[in-house]
Amino acid sequence: MLGLGDRVQYLKGVGEKRAAQLAKLGIVTVGDLVRFYPRDYIDYSDPCGVLEAPYETPCVVRATVFGKQPGVRVSGGRTIYRVNAGDDGGSLIITFFNSPWAADRLEEGRDYLFYGRVGGGFGRREMISPVFIAAGSDRPMTAIYHQTQGINSGYLAKLVAAALDGLGEEALADPLDEPLRARWRLPGLAQALRMIHQPASRQQAKQARRRFAFEELFCLEVGMKLLRSRSRRSAGAPMTRCDAAPFFAALPFSPTGAQRRAVEQLAADFCGTAPMNRLLQGDVGSGKTLVAAAGMAMAAENGYQSVLMAPTEILAAQHAATLDKLLGPLGIRVALLTGSVKGKARKTLLTAVAAGEAQVVVGTHAVLGEAVQFARLGFAVVDEQHRFGVRQRGLLAGKAENPHLLVMSATPIPRTLSLLLFGELDVSILDELPPGRTPVRTIAVGSALRGRMYGFLEKQIAAGRQVFVVCPLIEQGEEPDPAGELQAVTAYKETVAARLLPGRRIGLLHGRMKPAEKEEVMRRFAAGEIDLLCSTTVVEVGVDVPNASVMVIENAERYGLSALHQLRGRVGRGAAESFCILVSDKDNEAVRERLAFLCHTADGFAVAQYDLEHRGPGDFFGKRQHGLPTLRVADAAADAAMIETAAAEAGALLEKDPELAAPERAPLRDALARLFDAAGGTAVN
Repeated sequence: MLGLGDRVQYLKGVGEKRAAQLAKLGIVTVGDLVRFYPRDYIDYSDPCGVLEAPYETPCVVRATVFGKQPGVRVSGGRTIYRVNAGDDGGSLIITFFNSPWAADRLEEGRDYLFYGRVGGGFGRREMISPVFIAAGSDRPMTAIYHQTQGINSGYLAKLVAAALDGLGEEALADPLDEPLRARWRLPGLAQALRMIHQPASRQQAKQARRRFAFEELFCLEVGMKLLRSRSRRSAGAPMTRCDAAPFFAALPFSPTGAQRRAVEQLAADFCGTAPMNRLLQGDVGSGKTLVAAAGMAMAAENGYQSVLMAPTEILAAQHAATLDKLLGPLGIRVALLTGSVKGKARKTLLTAVAAGEAQVVVGTHAVLGEAVQFARLGFAVVDEQHRFGVRQRGLLAGKAENPHLLVMSATPIPRTLSLLLFGELDVSILDELPPGRTPVRTIAVGSALRGRMYGFLEKQIAAGRQVFVVCPLIEQGEEPDPAGELQAVTAYKETVAARLLPGRRIGLLHGRMKPAEKEEVMRRFAAGEIDLLCSTTVVEVGVDVPNASVMVIENAERYGLSALHQLRGRVGRGAAESFCILVSDKDNEAVRERLAFLCHTADGFAVAQYDLEHRGPGDFFGKRQHGLPTLRVADAAADAAMIETAAAEAGALLEKDPELAAPERAPLRDALARLFDAAGGTAVN
């Protein structure tokens, strides 16, 4: 009998070459194979006649084969094989390229169900390279799988069927116990695998998909809660003096109520028996850095160092400057450590960190380097957490013996996604903006109004203000753009900005510039030496220029609303009225609705929820969340209610069996190990 860990190479008809091709699809073991779910299905249960078939739309057509034409050689070395078919309403030409075996499988006089796109004219239609089965087949649904070179969907279906037939009872042990399945009417594992790969109907396929989506979310929630409970058993950096009053007293302004509440939560965590693991969420400009600074002041009071990791050198430098202003009056030394700090300066800085003389260290991923050794690290902060992942957060926390950890996000995250991404973290929310932050007026326009828009920009600059313009590309030709619609920032600076603002100081900023060049551009912009900065989304997070009053986003349809909201947050940081201008020529109803929503909504959490519902969770997951299992079946938007249910069930289970020690939990323990090991994340077993 087959086991889930057996390698597919040894299945009948696979071999070394096929195994290498299957590996490109992520299929290495039998377990990978049976969990390689179909991407869609062909439903042969309701075919249409030849003339009723919609043009250029995938559909199933029932037709009788009348005859076959000899193969015809055409230019390019290809051979065309045509089969004559049809019904009482019209004729259907079936065309295959270089596939004599496909035509040979069709018998004259028999009825078939053909799946593909119909073209041709009235009364004589054509399908090119359709998938087909004989009419009257007992398998009305056929699974469609993702393919790769040398591996087609039909081959995968046969291979999966063989694997399912060969799996032993032990391999099909269910990670979801029977009472749980009964509560939520979920099929068992063996039945669900058959239903998802070989469904008798669409309804069966949906039932199986629901079961595997629940299993995926349940296992993820159990794993995250295990990580959280285990981290709480270890002692954090013990602190006794957790009073932020001296820090608040030294501020030249009064913090918001939300900031004070968040600092109180940090203080309670610091003085607890377990290391803090907390997510600080706040809309753009809500003052997260001040909360982190208060934590650093309390850590320093207790004799501990703090570290803050930011995703870019620009943001790290800005944080260092801000923290120095907030903490310097308290006698706390702030050091900046990035990849640009080299030679003697770097050696001196590392010595100060190792000696404990640098009480706060701010940097990029450079702070993760082996050469960076802290004397007594007690508090670690990760800013813009979505740029990092579980693994990098763990590496940072590994710089000391269980330091307190705070991760900050200016990208508001809907509750359901927060459960998935940060199930191991407590959550603090900053839902107030500091006094003096003016609402940003958001406007959507077409490029035909660009001339008038630049007239407005000229007036803003003449009034002493500054402007951001963001373009989606760095160089022309980076992406297919047959209509020439996409703006590239390097060309835009000269052909648009400099032409429409003659005599004004135009700057350029993008990700391919050297760090020192980027820092110099941002220094000049912050100092008021640049009137208009043409940039890519490198300015999306953290860049703070209070004098900037306008953000222009070209090709605004290219971005998710959360990204647009982040860019909008670069302005409105001073006392002057500020504007965000979304430029798009896409005459598409969905685009118009999205941009109109942003024009009338300033609430970042509402923006994030809209993005999740309309675009999915890509902005939150993607390659950045290293260490988290990838959702293969569940949909973070469509399955929001299921996420809540899975989280509740996971919590209830761990209350009864905190270590999953019961013998009947063995299948669940195995599923957790496979899930988190495949993600390269923290072990949960």
